[in-house]
Amino acid sequence: MEVMLLVFVAGYICIAMEHKIQIDKAAIALVMAGIMWALLILTIPVTAASISPESFKEFLAHNPSVASFSYFEQCQRFIVDFKLIEYLGDISSTLFFLIGAMTIVELIDVHKGFDIITDKITSKNKRKLLWLISGITFLMSAVLDNLTTSIVMVMLLKKLIPNYKERWIFGSMIIIAANSGGAWSPIGDVTTIMLWIKGKISSWPLISGIILPSIVSVVVPLIFASGLLKGELKRSNSAEVKKQDTALLSKNGRKIILMLGVAGLLSVPVFKYLTGLPPFIGVMTALGSIWIYTEILYSRHSIRDAHLNRVTNVIKRVDTATILFFLGILLSVMSLEASGTLNIAGKFLNESVKNVYLIDISIGILSAIIDNVPLVAVAMGMYPLADPATVAAAADPAYLAHFVQDGTFWQFLAYCSGVGGSLLIIGSAAGVVVMGLEKIKFNWYLKHFSLLALAGYLAGAGVYYLTKIL
Repeated sequence: MEVMLLVFVAGYICIAMEHKIQIDKAAIALVMAGIMWALLILTIPVTAASISPESFKEFLAHNPSVASFSYFEQCQRFIVDFKLIEYLGDISSTLFFLIGAMTIVELIDVHKGFDIITDKITSKNKRKLLWLISGITFLMSAVLDNLTTSIVMVMLLKKLIPNYKERWIFGSMIIIAANSGGAWSPIGDVTTIMLWIKGKISSWPLISGIILPSIVSVVVPLIFASGLLKGELKRSNSAEVKKQDTALLSKNGRKIILMLGVAGLLSVPVFKYLTGLPPFIGVMTALGSIWIYTEILYSRHSIRDAHLNRVTNVIKRVDTATILFFLGILLSVMSLEASGTLNIAGKFLNESVKNVYLIDISIGILSAIIDNVPLVAVAMGMYPLADPATVAAAADPAYLAHFVQDGTFWQFLAYCSGVGGSLLIIGSAAGVVVMGLEKIKFNWYLKHFSLLALAGYLAGAGVYYLTKIL
């Protein structure tokens, strides 16, 4: 277990020093994941069985041929044939969602659909534009989700901001705004979806309890980030550029593509709510629908360079390296969960810090280093949902009352696990995506935005605490 943790730390450092060692972070993440899983299965596979005893018994019951193996080999088969497949199911759901959403966004972009929006943003003042972009991101991430919103907003940035260093500032604020915006909505973040589906929180109490702290967590860093920008933007308005932009599709054609893409992305949470199916099925259905439309469009109309706009070509533009990096990071974190490392950390918090505010704040800070999804999963396992009868019979009813539905612990966990991911650029799905699309350096974000994100995180947490005690 200790060796696995050392490998994770070493890999984490190499990812942080990517620009120094000149090795792509995706390669490091994949090697790190492979080594950690190999160490788990070759040295301590029994830990996975001890952490999930009921699943292990069920696995043995459904696989009688494994009964003749030694206990060590049984645990190995349990990891390979059950746990790893279970984890891959969760990871694949996220990755396929990412591929579908990124393809839809690329499809809108290649048809110049985002130009319709950027043409409406007339402000050239960089500071005003930063506030506008952050506000749009904050609201959009609550309706879509922080991952999809980050992809859309970065594509908009590429149209608005020519200087890549200035785009890094905007991109960093997109990460913070997307994570904060997703925290107060039951469908805005993977963790809030988990808490919502499991009945830990309900829609309106979450929105009313978390929206103000979430706003504060964006406004505080935004005030300081505004000081990093000066002057006005310089945009190209040449007729040649405009001609190039209008050569492939008419303005109405672009509007249709834009509306189809946005409607497809907006339909994903509705699809999930109505069917209960994972979001990736909804986004793939939306992608397929747009795909069919564009195929019909190009088969019936003669459009110059139409082959460049077909989905079969557009999908090649999706950043595969970012997806592989995401795969490596999630696999690495899942190996830590299977080894019991996350459970040990959770039990330490439970036994040493008997304060729901400090526990949640600690989980939020930890989520900047380790993916917030398994952390929230561990927290839900550590603290079962309390019912009124259990609270009344408890030795410390006041403390246990924090764990009823919509209790302080669950609401504050939604805030902390979502907003806390902004403290480091690889602490959230939004951060990983923006990092990949804009090539933002880990150390640059750490130097310029981690403290700002921390200030916003703690300020929002303070606001939530005050609203509770007052």
